[in-house]
Amino acid sequence: MLDINFENKESLLQTFSTEEKCIAHLEALRWNGKVISPFDNTSVVYSCKTNTYKCKNSGKYFNVKTGTLFHNTKVDLQKWFVAIWIVSLQNKRINSVALCKELGITQKTAWYIIKRIRHYLNSKNDTFEKKNNATSVSNVVSEINTSEIEEKEKLPLLQWLQLLKK
Repeated sequence: MLDINFENKESLLQTFSTEEKCIAHLEALRWNGKVISPFDNTSVVYSCKTNTYKCKNSGKYFNVKTGTLFHNTKVDLQKWFVAIWIVSLQNKRINSVALCKELGITQKTAWYIIKRIRHYLNSKNDTFEKKNNATSVSNVVSEINTSEIEEKEKLPLLQWLQLLKK
């Protein structure tokens, strides 16, 4: 992991200056050069136009955002990255009005982004609490195995931004 400390929004936007750089960054983080279908891990994947892929077995199309925090969003990844940086930096205390002014988006969209980021952070905390509060050994083992799989697929939010610098 590269040690990248974004001191301000401008340095973050300089690192991820285009949507293509953001997509390339996410693809490198998620697949590390070998695209895997979110619908069938064993399937052959075909590359299509505009950063989309097709799963041979299911016949479904997908992209790097499918099944992630960014799934089905029309907001640019650059704005998502800035929002993640702001929410992480301020320990989830920013409100949607302040974020909408910071990103130049509507308040409703800012609320949606904050909601998704907080849901992601809370789901990670819930997984940790479940592991510590489980009563039976079989529950602990099954929850640890499930959470290990989830942890491998979900990197902490700031690591998504800091792992690679293109």
